Amino acid sequence: MKIRIKYSKLGNLRFIGHLDVMRYFQKEIRRAGLDVSYSKGYSPHQIISFAAPLAMGITSDGEYFDGEFESVTSSKEMIDALNSVSVDEMRVSECVLLPDDAKNSMSVVSASDYVITFEDKTPADEIQIIRDSVAGFMMQNEIVILKKTKKSEREENIKPGIMACELRDDSIYMLLFTGSEYNLKPELVMQALYAYAGIEHNPFHYHIHRLETYMNGPDGQVMPLYKAGRSF
Repeated sequence: MKIRIKYSKLGNLRFIGHLDVMRYFQKEIRRAGLDVSYSKGYSPHQIISFAAPLAMGITSDGEYFDGEFESVTSSKEMIDALNSVSVDEMRVSECVLLPDDAKNSMSVVSASDYVITFEDKTPADEIQIIRDSVAGFMMQNEIVILKKTKKSEREENIKPGIMACELRDDSIYMLLFTGSEYNLKPELVMQALYAYAGIEHNPFHYHIHRLETYMNGPDGQVMPLYKAGRSF
């Protein structure tokens, strides 16, 4: 049976990388006594896969992984079993049964949304200028950044990857394309926003939190990944 699990990654756990998260859940599944499926061969491993790895330093309420299980109890019992052997910063909130023909979460991710809040140490005038710049920033026909890789650097227009960017109370909300076809990181959008505002970019002056990870729904709108399944 294919199960999709949604979890949060908060607090100090934002400083652990994706490989550590994978190992964490492999151990948690064993401790919870869940009947997970294993691959065949000389070195069997749990059949689980993760969607849209989160960059280090970012917290989230909308992380996902899929797993194959030999048998299951109920959504609530599996959530309770995982949370009973977990820390407070990594909590499971959804557990759904996927259809047999469902694609894995990594291949169907299409978008993620984020909220950016400013740190207390950030100068008040910097915060005000950035907030005042959001509307004009999004009115540009192009938003060009210098994208650097290990081997080269090139200019790229990231405007098509920004589905939404707006002020919400004292924070900045972003809905960005995510996935294998096109993946836009919120850090790049913030760099471009700071450049537009004429302020030197400092990534330690704000915090990025992922709210949810989405897939394309049947009506053409994005929907949370857990909506692809049902509680059991």
